[in-house]
Amino acid sequence: MEKKAYLVLENGDVYEGYAFGAEKETVGELVFTTAMTGYLETLTDPSYFGQIVCQTFPLIGNYGVIPSDFESRKPALKAYIVREWCQQPSNFRCEGVLDTFLKNSDIPGLYGIDTRCLTKTVREYGVMNAQITYTKPEQNAAENLKDYKIINAVASVTIESAETFHAENAKYNVVLMDFGAKDNIRRELVKRGCNVTVVPGSTTAEEVKALDPDGIMLSNGPGDPQENTEIIDQLRLLCKARIPTFGICLGHQLLALSQGATTEKLKYGHRGANQPATDTQTGRVYITSQNHGYAVVASSLPENAYESFVNANDGTCEGVTYTDMPAFTVQFHPEACGGPLDTSFLFDKFITMIQEDKKNA
Repeated sequence: MEKKAYLVLENGDVYEGYAFGAEKETVGELVFTTAMTGYLETLTDPSYFGQIVCQTFPLIGNYGVIPSDFESRKPALKAYIVREWCQQPSNFRCEGVLDTFLKNSDIPGLYGIDTRCLTKTVREYGVMNAQITYTKPEQNAAENLKDYKIINAVASVTIESAETFHAENAKYNVVLMDFGAKDNIRRELVKRGCNVTVVPGSTTAEEVKALDPDGIMLSNGPGDPQENTEIIDQLRLLCKARIPTFGICLGHQLLALSQGATTEKLKYGHRGANQPATDTQTGRVYITSQNHGYAVVASSLPENAYESFVNANDGTCEGVTYTDMPAFTVQFHPEACGGPLDTSFLFDKFITMIQEDKKNA
């Protein structure tokens, strides 16, 4: 029997739908993603920590649950909203159904919601907090929602202790600082001949240098980048070692902050697999996968850095290259899976940077 559930928005709007997954009242930051594929990657992306995620694509669950597609060990999002939930998936790789996966992960779901209207509301009003409840909300139900704030995001999703993944015929050793890393970042490095040591986001500069890495990878992750003051301080120290460094998403923001730049919160962020990013040096536009609510303020970049990519839609900063150290970062996800692979060459660029550094050592 279908159980009614309600989504209460911070602006007072109420959406009526039906419950699936775990039956659990929750409050989170409401965001939407426009990706047409890869709902399993969305569900297991640690960058969604503390958020209620709305899928704009209408049918979700049609290929079931495939653990080998997961981007982390467990979901970090608060809740999941879809227009239509497919209860009978069909795929030769399918190992389960979405409802059971959400129940086992203690994640509440809502279906039957007008996701088109909901998305338009978020675009107009901006990202806002929301609540899922199973009793018809009272008129003033939205009053306390403004108090919710995502805190301790990186500490909540980072790995607990270091773990090393070995490549066949390994040539390089890379330290991946885990701020909420998607597993495919590590996979892309391993298949390029890198032994990858994943370390907690709180690892100090001295501890990273003690591992004697050929390169450093700064991962994606959730939350307000400016909250991570200790990590920013350690990155500032680590930069002095001049170790080849590649940053993605939150890693991009944190490195910029460590060099004196600032970040800002976007009205509704970039979440989806169709964001155009323009290379400022060549003018070429790449279609990229993105998931972020904050951006580096380009005008705040220091003299030792320049903007390497710009979002073709809104002009926000999508990449930074540093001129006084072997480091570059991007706001989008070159490891996108599922998503476009247009910018996977950036991993090759990172390997080339490592090779040149070793040659000049």
